[in-house]
Amino acid sequence: MATLRRRTALLVALPRRTALLAAAAALTALTASACGFGGSDAQGSAGASGKTVVRIAYQAIPNADLVVKNQGLLEKALPDVSVKWVKFDSGGDVNTAVIAGSVDLGLAGSSPVTKGLSAPLNIPYKVLWIHDLIGDNEALVAKKGIGGIKDLVGKKVATPFGSTSHYSLLAALSSAGVPADQVQVLDLQPQDALAAWTRGDIDAAYVWTPTLDELTKDGKVLLTSREVAYAGKPTADLGIVTNSFAASHPEIVTAWLKAQDQAVAQVRSAPAKAAASIGKELNVSPAVARRQLGQLVLLSAKEQAGPDYLGRPGAPGKLAEHLRDAAGFLKGQKAVDSVPPVADFQKALAVKELSRATG
Repeated sequence: MATLRRRTALLVALPRRTALLAAAAALTALTASACGFGGSDAQGSAGASGKTVVRIAYQAIPNADLVVKNQGLLEKALPDVSVKWVKFDSGGDVNTAVIAGSVDLGLAGSSPVTKGLSAPLNIPYKVLWIHDLIGDNEALVAKKGIGGIKDLVGKKVATPFGSTSHYSLLAALSSAGVPADQVQVLDLQPQDALAAWTRGDIDAAYVWTPTLDELTKDGKVLLTSREVAYAGKPTADLGIVTNSFAASHPEIVTAWLKAQDQAVAQVRSAPAKAAASIGKELNVSPAVARRQLGQLVLLSAKEQAGPDYLGRPGAPGKLAEHLRDAAGFLKGQKAVDSVPPVADFQKALAVKELSRATG
């Protein structure tokens, strides 16, 4: 993925759509080489084993998605399906992979998903699941000597552009009355931000765990995404599915939703077991994984079908309104061309699929 980021950096002078498509082509080649995609493993077709293939994008975020992966819950539910998990560094990379046709299901933050559903991207996917409501697991950390957000004027702050952290950072600057153009905001993935922090190249970073834990060892937390949410700018990690895959393989989508719901139930009833699985995926101790897990808010399928979240058929939830609010913010940052009507975001909520899995 580091190679992809370097290639993408060389494309910044091109128009945004052209640059993204070129990056998508690069990603397709990389993932095909690293993960055996392409050819007979294309979405909806039979792989080398003769099984239908589902390609799932995941991230190193301590939520129930890692329980599903580590414990093979989906593989157990779908023995006749080849499940391929592909790791990504950010939701922006997941968007690029979807455009490239490299993944069918995946996890991306609410900001990248909002961008994906807006012009110029207009990615044909829908929101299937809320992996977590982001809380203390994303935060703005600064070097010692920086006492508050207003002290960031003229400083270098790293965050992955287009991510929920980027959205929260810009919201925090706006709330504090600090013009974004008075801060040197740098586009760095979490691990790259950590390296820049260690070298002394940056003054602050807005990232998520587990990188966040490394920064707080010698840095000061100025603000968390939980506080940003309380101020009216909530963020979340969302599960997405391409429209074509949802239409072609409803049984896989249903099994995926049920596996996610099973994992959330395990987090609540057997947190030590869930934390052990998450720890293995993140290469941290179960104690650290459990603490990081506690920084998030996880919702069951029935809770997500409520009016405050995804909703149900005929009654889409408030998540659509939050996504539209995020689009307005991104439009102000010139990250999207326009703000789609709330009806467009309501149509992008996979309430039919969620209802089928909970019925």
